[in-house]
Amino acid sequence: QVQLVESGGGLVQAGDSLRLSCAASGRTFTNNAMAWFRQAPGKEREFVAAITWVGGTTDYADSVKGRFTISRDNAKNTVNLQMNSLKPEDTAVYYCAAHRGGPLGVPSSYNKWGQGTQVTVSS
Repeated sequence: QVQLVESGGGLVQAGDSLRLSCAASGRTFTNNAMAWFRQAPGKEREFVAAITWVGGTTDYADSVKGRFTISRDNAKNTVNLQMNSLKPEDTAVYYCAAHRGGPLGVPSSYNKWGQGTQVTVSS
């Protein structure tokens, strides 16, 4: 089984940057891609970004394009999310997820989730 542990969240001001990391352990070769989702209070979990283990193909939500960058380190089994020019609307719990199949932007396509890390952006 795959275990995912996120780190790097915190409280920042608008315009600041944060880097989230997700350490994956276990049978990671069974998952072809990893993604970050986020969930704000009272809202549904939404797709942020995804990356494939092989080839490094990426996909982003329109709301974060040009500000966030997802990357992976295959040797370390880690996936990172560099978040620049943060806005108050980026405030949410951010989750790392392992893809099992299906569309990358859909939560049901993922079969393993981390515990989440809180990101709070003050105005």
